[in-house]
Amino acid sequence: MTDHLSPALKTALAYHDAWTGKDFERAMTYIADDIVCDAPAGRIEGSAAYRAFMGPFVQMLISAEMIAAFGDDETALVMYGTETVLVKHAPGAECVTVKDGRITYSRFLFDRTPFEAARQAGHLASGQPGRQPAT
Repeated sequence: MTDHLSPALKTALAYHDAWTGKDFERAMTYIADDIVCDAPAGRIEGSAAYRAFMGPFVQMLISAEMIAAFGDDETALVMYGTETVLVKHAPGAECVTVKDGRITYSRFLFDRTPFEAARQAGHLASGQPGRQPAT
């Protein structure tokens, strides 16, 4: 990366590098206390709820590969592919708003379907009843 990155992109990339590097505590330093995140499961409000949302995903992360990243003074978009314990190919994208070096809003996009299918297959294989996908 260069020193000519926009302020929002610098923050978004630092956050991304931290959580994909499995340093979740450092990643959370880039998250505002009053973050609002719109994700496929619904709206998440506050850093504690965001931690509960992202923490389990970071724990099952195997690797991540940056696809593209763009940004300006207040907004950044980061798109990446991940491999997790449950799903081998899981692309994701986050469009974030940054104020004073912290992410205040995140529009988080990913396909929940392969994760639900993997979870159901795991439950069925272990003899436990399959869980219905959340709506």
